[in-house]
Parts: sequence; C-alpha cells; structure tokens
Amino acid sequence: MDSKQYILAIDQGTSSTKTLAFDKDGRVVARGSAKLDIHYKDNFVEQCPEELYRSVLQSIATCRDGLQQLGVSPSQVVAVGLTNQRETFVLWDREGKVLYDAVSWQCKRSSAICDRLKEEGKEALVKAKTGLLIDPYFSATKLMWLVENVPAIAAELAQGNVFFGTIDTWILYRLTGGKCYKTDHTNASRTMLFNIYELAWDDVLLEQFGLRGLKLPEVQPSAHEYTRSTFEGLFSEPLPISAVVGDSQAAALGAGCFQRGEAKATLGTGSSIMMAVGAALRYKGENTVDAIYYSTEKGVVYAAEGIIVSCGATITWLKEQLGLFADERELEQIARGVPADHGVTVIPAFSGMGTPYWKKDAKATILGLTFASNRSHLIRAALESVCFQIKDVIMATESEHQLSLSQLVVNGGMSENAFVVQLLADVLNKPVLCSAMPDASALGCARLAAISVWDKPVNAILPQDDGNTNIYYPSASRETVEKNYKNWLDHVNHFVNLT
Repeated sequence: MDSKQYILAIDQGTSSTKTLAFDKDGRVVARGSAKLDIHYKDNFVEQCPEELYRSVLQSIATCRDGLQQLGVSPSQVVAVGLTNQRETFVLWDREGKVLYDAVSWQCKRSSAICDRLKEEGKEALVKAKTGLLIDPYFSATKLMWLVENVPAIAAELAQGNVFFGTIDTWILYRLTGGKCYKTDHTNASRTMLFNIYELAWDDVLLEQFGLRGLKLPEVQPSAHEYTRSTFEGLFSEPLPISAVVGDSQAAALGAGCFQRGEAKATLGTGSSIMMAVGAALRYKGENTVDAIYYSTEKGVVYAAEGIIVSCGATITWLKEQLGLFADERELEQIARGVPADHGVTVIPAFSGMGTPYWKKDAKATILGLTFASNRSHLIRAALESVCFQIKDVIMATESEHQLSLSQLVVNGGMSENAFVVQLLADVLNKPVLCSAMPDASALGCARLAAISVWDKPVNAILPQDDGNTNIYYPSASRETVEKNYKNWLDHVNHFVNLT
C-alpha cells in the first residue's frame, strides 16, 4: 500500500466544484468535479446554496474513489484546503434555514444603491477601511438590497436572526451542522464590511449600511485549522480542514507569485490580476483594489488587485449569442488571419467595466466596423480586448503602488490560446509565463493547507516543475502594438465618459 501523504484541495467555483489530491511533490494524483447551474435574469445572478454544497460532496466523493483505486487509505490524507468563488454569499437563520438563494459576485442588482452611497459621500470611508471601491461586485450593497427589498429578510435582521456567509463559510457551517461559523481574511476582505488594516468586521460600515444586528463569522488566518470533518461520512475519520482562501488569491499562490512585483492573471469568465505587495501597504490604490493576499498565524500579506468583469465571457457571447464559431480551438487560427491594423475595437462592457474605469452601468460597444469587416475581425478584437484590459490594470497597479511588474503568470481557460498569451507579452513588452498547471487555485490552496503538515513556508511547499511552463517573449513591432493600444485607450476613455 502507498505510504505517502496527500493534501486535498476543494476548489468551489462559479460553474463547477473540483477536488484535487496532491502528493508531496505537487503532482495531482486524483480529481473529481461537479458542474453547477447559474441563474441569470436581467441584472440578477443567483445560485442554489444546497446545490453548491452538494457539489462539494460530489467532487470529493469522486476524488476519494480515485485515491482508493490507487491504494491510498483515508489516513494518508493529512489535510484539506478550501478555496472558493469570492463575494458570492448566502443568508440563513439560526436554525440553518436558507433565507435567499446565493447572490453571485456577477450580480448587479445593487447598482442604484452604489450610486446612492457615492452621492452620500461614503466612497472615501469605504476605501479607507476596506481597500475596495463601492461597486456591486462586492457583497455589501447586494446584502443591503435584500434588506431593503425582501421584507422577510428585514424582519429577521431586526430580530438578529440573519447569518451571513461567503461560500466558504456556508460550506464549513453545513459540514459541521452549524458548529463551525468561520471565514478567512481573504474572503472577509471581499465583502466591503471588513477592515483590512484592523483585521476586524467594521461596526461603522455595518451601521452606515443599515446592517446592524447581522451575524458575521469569526475571521481566522487563511492557513489555520478551521475544523475536522468526515464530509458526511465520505471518510471514516474526520480530516482537518487546514486552509481557507479566496480563489483568486489561491490562483496567485498556485502561480508561484511570492515576491513583491510578481503577478498572476487568471483568464476565466472574468479576470483577476493580482500583484504581491508584501507585509505592509505603503501606498494605497485609487482605482485598484487593496487586498489581503493571504495570511498565516505569523501575519498578513497584502496585494494589489485589478478586476476585469468580462474576459472569457466575451468569447462565450460571440459563440453562443452570435454563433461566430463552434469550437474555441478555432480562435487562434482565425485571429492570426487578421492583420494587426484591422481597426475594429470591442469594448466588452457586458456587465460594466472594472479596473481602472469602474463603470458599472456601461454597455458593450463595437467600434470601427466597415463593409470589409467580418467575423474574424470581431473575434480578433474580442481577444485583443482581454490583453488591453490586463495592460490597463498593470499600468494602474504600477502607478498607484509604486511597483514594477517583475513577472506575470497567466492561467485559466484562455491561457491555452497561444495567440492571446503572445499578444499579452507584446502589449506588456515583458515575458509572460504560461503555466501548464490548469488548476492553480487548487494548488495554491493546497500549499496553504500543507503548511501545518510539513512546517515549511508557502513558497517551499508542493513544488512545480518549471519545465512545464511556457514562456512567451515580446516579438511584435513596438510601433504597431503601441498604436493599437493607444487606439484602445482613446476608444475606451471616450466611451467611458459617455456613460
């Protein structure tokens, strides 16, 4: 029988939940997954809390079965980590009864509330305490919307009977029958209710937002033993859940971004660009987000983050709504067949614009079309919009935090498109590393969970073979790249000022 030790990493995402088993050398030896439904209606985006929880158990069961087939016993699983979609939250009462479906990070129902808070002059207060800008992306204003528009929730809040939790908290609560009501610093920091400098829920903000009496989870370091669980009998003995961390932070750790100036860009439905800052925030961002990167019992590490709302979602729209292509594998060849000076610009504000523009009500726009334009031009312009938005974020981060990008690692589904990654290297004029590890969030989470097992710093745990990393170097004409990026900026700035 195998005598090695293994770490399980649960990656609870928007469209699926995955569980991966890592050995001490950082190799994935077993995995399981479960798909999830997302419910869209106008500006409302919701998910079923029970389905989210059940998907965790389903993915763990499949992964466990894979381990058993390898002869791995449950006792060899020495730690479990949990990483999750951030900002999405669930409300329940003291009996554990769900009060409303999970409200997604994608949901924009609270746009009017955001406008009201800004008009009341609260943005500076929010930024000073949370590092965030007032935006529907974060949890607090959507929670306010529920209190203001769902009488049953308002009534329960008045009785002190509304328990709030991001998805990590909901999973921990369900796994333990309500005994574990906790979250970590990274997830708490995405709610717009948490003071990232004092590391505590902020009573002033709760009062200002009309949320007094809300029950909030205990906040712990990311690397911390939260509880032990058999996962509803999937394992004969309880396993320690030794880490909880937001998925974007976990992806940066999985990408190996440990030093100041190292950054990752996750090319998923949206995109999070996160750059390591260090143990102190010497400068605070204006249009970028000041973030808690991760924390251990020794302290907190900070990061600067930029958020792109539509990344892969733009490509999905071209496929599913316009029918411009059938298979993502076609895109690279199509884009390469279009000259760099094609003149078409796609501004993908399907759900507003994130960093550094923060225009939540902006609408998507296509510019520069002529009778000569065809589907190939639209496809290339959509792919370019991903790279241009990432450059927008990197430039804002470097300027506001007095940082210089030293390394960018990309991961996520679109990182498999060589055209996109090469264009990104050209636009940034710096090498871009494309990791062959497709599950960076799970790896980063596993690294945190393993700290308690192997007593090593996070950058020395679960190593990855650098030979599996592709490096893309700038190769295009600087004149052409700079001209195209200037055109992008001109179009976006004009467009943003009109909305």
